[in-house]
Amino acid sequence: MVFFLQTSNWMLQTLLKKYPIFCPVPRLQQLPAIFGCFIFTTPYQSAKAVDPKAIRKGTVMLRSKDEDMKKSRTGRDNFSPRPFNLFAAGASKRRGEVLHDTPDDTEHPAISRKQRLCSPEKPLSAEEWEKLKGAFGSPNQFEVYMLNQMISDNTPIDVAKSLLAAVASRDGDIPYRLLVIYLALCVSQEQTEEIYDVHDIMKARFKTLETSAYTLLIKGLSSSQRWRDALSLLEEVKKVIGPSKGHYGDCIRGALINQEINLACELFHEMLAKDLMPNLGTMQVFFDTGKSVKNDQLKTELIHILSYLRDNQVYPGEALMQSIKQWFESIPGENWKGNLTTLKNSGQCPSCNEYLESINLSPEEYSILKEKIIKDVIQGTDTFIKTTPQELEEFKVFVHKRPPFDIVIDGLNVAGICRKSNPSQTLLDVVEHLAQRNLRLLVLGRKHMLSRSHRWHRDNLAAMQKKADFFFTENVSEDDPFLLYATLHSGSHCRFVTRDLLRDHKACLSDALTRRLFFKWQRGHQIVLSSYKPRKKITFEPVLRYDTIVQTSDNTWHIPYDDNILERSSYEVPTKWLCLQKNSPKVDARSQT
Repeated sequence: MVFFLQTSNWMLQTLLKKYPIFCPVPRLQQLPAIFGCFIFTTPYQSAKAVDPKAIRKGTVMLRSKDEDMKKSRTGRDNFSPRPFNLFAAGASKRRGEVLHDTPDDTEHPAISRKQRLCSPEKPLSAEEWEKLKGAFGSPNQFEVYMLNQMISDNTPIDVAKSLLAAVASRDGDIPYRLLVIYLALCVSQEQTEEIYDVHDIMKARFKTLETSAYTLLIKGLSSSQRWRDALSLLEEVKKVIGPSKGHYGDCIRGALINQEINLACELFHEMLAKDLMPNLGTMQVFFDTGKSVKNDQLKTELIHILSYLRDNQVYPGEALMQSIKQWFESIPGENWKGNLTTLKNSGQCPSCNEYLESINLSPEEYSILKEKIIKDVIQGTDTFIKTTPQELEEFKVFVHKRPPFDIVIDGLNVAGICRKSNPSQTLLDVVEHLAQRNLRLLVLGRKHMLSRSHRWHRDNLAAMQKKADFFFTENVSEDDPFLLYATLHSGSHCRFVTRDLLRDHKACLSDALTRRLFFKWQRGHQIVLSSYKPRKKITFEPVLRYDTIVQTSDNTWHIPYDDNILERSSYEVPTKWLCLQKNSPKVDARSQT
C-alpha cells in the first residue's frame, strides 16, 4: 500500500519559489516541500509495508562488494583441478549438473529493452523530467524505475532530489515508496547527513516503520556517529516483526567499530539464541576488530565463533579466512603462522603433517543416526517412499537372516552409468570387480530385471547371483530406503554404491544435527563409479577419510574455506584449507651460556 504525503498548494507554491526545482540542492533539509511537511490523514501515523520482503532485487537493493565480485566472475571458465570426490566443491559443475538461477522479476515493472533508460548525470528541471517520462513506455512506473536505475548507476544524490522535487511540483505529494528508494540511494552512497535527515523526519512523523525502512536506516546509521540510533531501531523491530540476522549484524558492526565489546558480544549471543545464523561479514568484523583490540573477552568470543563454525558446518569465504589468519598471527607472544593448503586423501596436512579427524561417526553418533533414519526416512511419511509396509518388512527379514554386508549396490543406478553399454553387462562388471576383494555384496534391483529382454541378459544375472546376494523390489518401489536400511544395519564398516545424492532423504530428517550426521556418514560411506569402460576399466572415486569441518589440537587449527571463484553446491564441501601452527619461540643458545 502506498501512502501519499500531502502538501497544500499554497505551501507548495511558496516552497517552489524559494527552492527552484531545477537547481541542485546540497542538503535534504533544504527541501521541506518534499520532506519536511508530511501530513497523514490515517488515524494512526505508522507506515505500511511497501515490500514485505524488505529489500528486493531490482527494487530497493544494496549490493555488497563480494556479491558484485561474484557476479562479475559469472561465466568465467576458472576451475580448480578435477575434484577428487563426489562431494568436493565444484564436482557438480564438472558433471554439468549446475542449476541456473531464474531471475526474480515479480517486483520489476514490465520494461522492454527499448524502454531502458539511463539516469541523467545532472539534475533536471520539472519540464525535463516530464519529457523524459513521456518517452518512457510505462509512465506509472517511471519514478520507481528511475530511482532504482540511479541506485544501479550510482547517480549523484542531487539528481534524485531534482526528480522528487518534480514529483512534488506536479502532484503536491510524494509517494512513500519513492522516499524509501531515495533512502536506499543515500545508504548505498553512504550519504550520512542525508540518512540523518530521513531518520529524523520518519521518527517525527511515524510511530512505526515498515521492514525496508528499518533495514535501510539500521544499515545506514550503524557505521555513523549516531550508531546508537540503530540500536533503538533494533528494539523497535523486536516489537514489530522480529530482527533479521542483517539487523543484528549491522548493530554488531556499529558496536565493534566503537569498541563496545561487551555490547557486541551480547548482541551476537542474542542473535544465536534466536536461531539466526550470522552472516560471514558479521563474524569477519569480530576478527578484524581483534587484530587491533587486545581484549581477553574478545579473544574468548573469537574462539567461540570458530567453535560455532565447526558445530554448524559453516565454511568461511576467502575474506573471513584471511581475517582469521591475520588475527591469529597478531596474537602477542603466541607465534602463530598460517599457510594455505589442500589435503591429501589420507587426511594428512602437507603443511604441518598432522592427520585430521576421521570422517567415521562415533558409536554414539552412529546409533543416533541409525535410529533417526529408520524413524524419519524408512518408517516415516510416504513423501519419497513408494513401497508397502509388507515389502519393507520382507526386506528386513531378508537382511537379518544374512551376515552383515560390506557393500550395498543400487543396481539400476549403477547399470545406467554408461549408455553405450548393456545395463546387465555394466552391473556384472562392477559386481565382479568388487567381488575380487572378497567382499560380501548386496545388489538391490527391481523385478522387471528378471524378465527376459535385450537389456537384462539372464546369463549375466545368473553370473552376478553367484557373487552377490540380490533383492528385487516391486517395479514401482523406491530403492533408496532399502539401500539405507541394509547399509546401516550391516554396521559402520559397510559402504554403498550409487550416484544418487540422497538429498530428499536428508531433507526428511527432523533436526539439523541429524542432517549433519547423515551428510558426514554419507561422505564417508558412499562409493561413486567415476570411470568405466566395458570389460576393461572400472575406477571408483576415493572415499574421504577425514571430516571437512573446523578442527583444532593443542598447537594447530585447520579451517576449510570457500574459494571465491569455485562454485560450491550445498551438498559439497571445500577443498582448500587454512593451516595455523603455533610455533614455540626460538631460544638463543648464547643467552643461556
